[in-house]
Amino acid sequence: MEKLMKPAEYAKELGISRQAVYAKIKRGILTAKNVEGKLYIVVDKVNKEASDNTVKETTSASSTATSSKIETAIPQSEDKNYKALLQAKDETISVLKGTVKDLKKSNKQISTTLKGEIDLLKEAFHEMRSLYVLQLEQKKPIVQEDTIEVISEEDTVEVEEEHWIGMKKFFKQYKIKKEKQEKIEKRLKKAYKLGDGRVMKVENKLKVNADKTYIDIVK
Repeated sequence: MEKLMKPAEYAKELGISRQAVYAKIKRGILTAKNVEGKLYIVVDKVNKEASDNTVKETTSASSTATSSKIETAIPQSEDKNYKALLQAKDETISVLKGTVKDLKKSNKQISTTLKGEIDLLKEAFHEMRSLYVLQLEQKKPIVQEDTIEVISEEDTVEVEEEHWIGMKKFFKQYKIKKEKQEKIEKRLKKAYKLGDGRVMKVENKLKVNADKTYIDIVK
């Protein structure tokens, strides 16, 4: 019949550390069971009773021994305790080394994963930017040639008027987000000061020629 004990209780009963108990579980020396999300050590009750009987017999033999034997047994008991402490220490160190090794491996895997995700984001950004520029090129207004319409015997040439729009329509046409509008407007003002024919001012407000392209400004 099996008995379940918490790792801390089992470690206390054997006089070793909890890390040493977990190390024994990992190596398969001890059997563990998960009950309702908690880990328990499976203790064989028959072996436990046999172990208790052995302890009782040893205690009885020690009590009936002569005083000289008792004196020699004391150092042996201390030696056993010392060896048990050394063993527990070695097992604890082994567990800690394994934990450090696992942490290093996990950190390396996390770093590799993050680097891969960053590279994917960079590629996606460049692809989106290329598609955006291509879309703007496709929406580029086609400048039609001057049309000539014969009205009478005299040839009269009628030139299409240039189409000027304000900033609001311009931002909407090029799908410029609010956070970038101020920056683009500054570029247009600079272009106007430099004599760019695509930009003009009407009543102190910027106007742009809708028949022209502004890829160099909005990119």
